[in-house]
Amino acid sequence: MTQRDIWRMPIEINHHVGATAGVLTFVGGGADLDSEGAIRHPGDLEAQIDGTMANIAEALAPEGCSLDDVVKLKAFYTADPSASDWPVIAGLARSIRKNPMPAVSTVPVPMQPFAGQRIQVQAIAQRRWRKGDDVRVVTRPVPAKYRGLFKGRDVTGGLRAGEFVAVANRTAADGDDRIAKAKDPVAQSHAIMATHEATLAGLGASTQDAIKMEGYYFGTTREHWAPLAKARASHFREPGPVATVVPCHRLGPTGALTKIEVMAMRELWNGFDKYIPREDHWPRRVWDWPIPLPYRQAIRLRDTIWLGGQVPSEPNANNGRRILPSQLVPQTRFTMSLIEDLLRGFGRRPADLKLIVAYFTSDGTPEATETFLATVAAAIGGPLPPITVVPQPHMHDPATMVEIWGVAQG
Repeated sequence: MTQRDIWRMPIEINHHVGATAGVLTFVGGGADLDSEGAIRHPGDLEAQIDGTMANIAEALAPEGCSLDDVVKLKAFYTADPSASDWPVIAGLARSIRKNPMPAVSTVPVPMQPFAGQRIQVQAIAQRRWRKGDDVRVVTRPVPAKYRGLFKGRDVTGGLRAGEFVAVANRTAADGDDRIAKAKDPVAQSHAIMATHEATLAGLGASTQDAIKMEGYYFGTTREHWAPLAKARASHFREPGPVATVVPCHRLGPTGALTKIEVMAMRELWNGFDKYIPREDHWPRRVWDWPIPLPYRQAIRLRDTIWLGGQVPSEPNANNGRRILPSQLVPQTRFTMSLIEDLLRGFGRRPADLKLIVAYFTSDGTPEATETFLATVAAAIGGPLPPITVVPQPHMHDPATMVEIWGVAQG
């Protein structure tokens, strides 16, 4: 549904706020926006959380879903750099009163797409999953000082709703919100992945079932990225999931240097958990990583296509060099052409995208966001699908301006 009668972004481009691929429904970049695209509570994070969740409910309704059908939330929020994720998780969870609560991922960011905005939230829902035969949950510990925020509710670390598995993003913090290896991002990466592996095992799955890995790290060079990439990759084997890893600019608690999350799919077959085969296409034109990694660029299973984060890397190569360096609009066009190439292998095109998640270098102005969204829309050739757009002070290095991934109807 193209939104003109309910909330919308403050842009002239037509855009959807909710869409469905396979059994999953996506809401991209939900915010505290009104029908004219204005933030209803400028600068007020707490009020915007409630307004955003109300808008997510509106976006889900035309797809036959409600907030109770949400399996995963991901929030990009802007607050004081010392602020904790836990009040944001609790604020989002209070709009979904049924237990178990969805898996909630949080990413603190220094800027938002539009003036006065303090949070945007993307949601993944699955109709009537709570009535299904296979619902499993693994909880995560909440530090003592924040437990009162949840009024006795368990907080979900990982949720399995039928075949779909969502694992909330985590730092290497322990149950008391302390980082044991405060200066070692590689050790933190292994610690996070070990936690995720235990969570997946509790859900009857493993990293081999992963369809999407997302990560965040501090850095501006390949030397910053590569050791963490190798650490994460050691927990997967080929063929692995699609992956998106981008620089972060804030993380908590103190000492956290990286954050990782995973989504997976696994079926129940005559009482046994089984791997779901997936189809993948990797056109030669689409780049490879400059170090050996087990990830794929695009996979399809259960009528849903998952894309890895696409960057403007030199085609037909694994040298890591960027084309059109430091030029946002040309790099965005090129990156969208890579997405088109990947989808073509499945007989699909950008208009079949049901979710886009985009990170781009920005000066923090709404005008920069509008220019970026217009470039993406032109590449699609029609209304934007639900889109989460995350402006960044910088990306992986000075030459890189953008990274985009998405989900398409398969």
